[in-house]
Amino acid sequence: MTTTTWLPEGWSHPLRVQLSTGHHLRPIRATDVDLDMQAVMGSQERLWSLYGEAWGWPPATMTADQDREDLAHHEDEMERHESFNYALFDNGETELLGCVYIDPPIHDGTDAEISWWVVDWLVGGPIEAALDELVPRWIASDWPLTKPHYTHHPNQGGTA
Repeated sequence: MTTTTWLPEGWSHPLRVQLSTGHHLRPIRATDVDLDMQAVMGSQERLWSLYGEAWGWPPATMTADQDREDLAHHEDEMERHESFNYALFDNGETELLGCVYIDPPIHDGTDAEISWWVVDWLVGGPIEAALDELVPRWIASDWPLTKPHYTHHPNQGGTA
């Protein structure tokens, strides 16, 4: 399979990243659909305020089949290094608590678009703070990017 990528050929994306809180990030999979549905639909209104205009996501009527299809698409994109979706999990992966997106650049002078979110009940808390601290540091240390554009603003509430 030949794919034009915005990342160096032969580079491998991280498979797991540990947060200081004991939580971790890993690439999302279609099999995460049940946990993803709970996280996304439980925070749907706020997520729509962040991503709805740009992505049309998440629709208020999203079904598990639609979510599974979306996650499978993310999985395929990661395999081809087109874009990346990392899910935030508790240690035992019994809860999906948010996501980090690393996408090709759309703004001039940048080399990636990066955003992230946590479920509503974590907004403003220590897990969100740990993720806010981790993402820029992780991108700087583990990704071949020099000018990422961050669209997440810590404790953003309703706007990106």
